[in-house]
Amino acid sequence: MKNRYRQNIGKCGEAAAGQYLSGQGCSILEMNQRTPEGEIDLIVELAGELRFVEVKTRTSTQYGNPEESITRSKFDHMTRAAEWYTMEHNLTGTWHLDVIAIKGKPGSEEMDFEWFKDVEVE
Repeated sequence: MKNRYRQNIGKCGEAAAGQYLSGQGCSILEMNQRTPEGEIDLIVELAGELRFVEVKTRTSTQYGNPEESITRSKFDHMTRAAEWYTMEHNLTGTWHLDVIAIKGKPGSEEMDFEWFKDVEVE
């Protein structure tokens, strides 16, 4: 039950992030794209550049901020998934890894979005 609740929060957060990014001038190319290396939450284009976006949603900061959940392992999965996608679709050029951190309950007007562009994890 608890896992399904978290999945619902994640799916709602991804939809909200898509709307947020559209409002920031992004074109949404893919949502929940599955690859052999893992799922890519959003693939968007901004100013001619491809951006692979991981969405992290937290209803509270009791266990930390959403962006703090991007571990080295998660970052490596994001990188491999993006590499697979670009190879599979014969895409060339620059691409970026981004994180959208959302605080608040999905669907409420009190959601706070923070866009971390070109993330790197040490």
